[in-house]
Amino acid sequence: MLSEEPRRRRWWVHPIVSQRLQKGQFHTLYFDLRHNPEKFQGYCRMSVATFDILLAPLRSGLTFQDTTMRRSISPEERLLLTLRFLATGNSFASLHYEYLLGISTISGIVCHTCQLIWQRLREAVMPTPTADDWLRIADGFYQSSQFPNCIGALDGKHIRVKKPPHSGSQYFNFKQYFSIVLLALVDSNYRFIIVDIGAYGSTADARIFCSSRMGERLRANQLALPEPRRLPGSSASAAPFVIVADEGFALSPHVMRAFPRRDLDDRKRIFNYRLSRACRYVECAFGILSNKWRVFMSSLQMSPQNATLVIQACVILHNFTRIHDVPSEPEVAPFPTTSVGLDHNPQGRPGSAGLAVRELFADYFISPEGALSWQLNSIRGTRR
Repeated sequence: MLSEEPRRRRWWVHPIVSQRLQKGQFHTLYFDLRHNPEKFQGYCRMSVATFDILLAPLRSGLTFQDTTMRRSISPEERLLLTLRFLATGNSFASLHYEYLLGISTISGIVCHTCQLIWQRLREAVMPTPTADDWLRIADGFYQSSQFPNCIGALDGKHIRVKKPPHSGSQYFNFKQYFSIVLLALVDSNYRFIIVDIGAYGSTADARIFCSSRMGERLRANQLALPEPRRLPGSSASAAPFVIVADEGFALSPHVMRAFPRRDLDDRKRIFNYRLSRACRYVECAFGILSNKWRVFMSSLQMSPQNATLVIQACVILHNFTRIHDVPSEPEVAPFPTTSVGLDHNPQGRPGSAGLAVRELFADYFISPEGALSWQLNSIRGTRR
């Protein structure tokens, strides 16, 4: 069989791409955007000052050497291109015509920059919590949602992806599309505390949590949680610090979920109401994430490995902008209804320790020390 001759390239650089320095969007728009802060904010979802702060730790990793063949792409252009992709979800082909860069070049820049954002900023904006951090988070939840000893709201979000080849139904979720899962623990400021990214969409949230490093460390008592303390104003036994979650997670001494919906009395309804007030923060955080970084508004047209890099970068940028930029839009979300998903519990029935902790909180929420003046009206207004 005769070997085919390699295909000869028509151009070393396409004539259109060769005009990048004169007509590319970065070179025609970047400096004008910097002189118009509102337009800059809309273009890349952060202020000029925040962009400069973000670029500083990334600059060395985004700087490449010029050669005799061509000039390297500047760190500013690499970062702006990546932010524009994350902010809009435009395809690489579309960005090719805007920035006059090759499609494969854009793909490489986006993946490399996302990986660099995760590696260099994770410890700064999403550090491993200490005991003092958990206490601060718990105080925030008590001030904002009146749920004491709460160290975070836990839930999973399905990120739509293109079906990977030869993957069967591994990525096909119960919502009838292909996805990978972002499992996140969130504080009362809508910031991500701990995340687990990349699980198959077909896997239940509870199973992902159990097999995640976060779940393993929680079971092994390695999360540096503070010692149990009494609930505010209460003389009852000390209560452990807990994570609040929906019905898709198993009840345990450190994970609180709602009472089953059958045979609910006012005491149990009040607990479920108070729990849902705390759980809403993780749902709101996912909403803020998707609304700011609109790459999540459509399916990610890339491999699961590259999609994971994109999600990691967006999580870091979410926390980064919440630290450095004051939110410009009101973050008011409708009050969540009780989850209607199936109860996936890979651990079987909850243990007696988890049940005892839930009963302790339920008793506290109807006591004079822990009751809210409006809670009875709220649950009676939603009773079916």
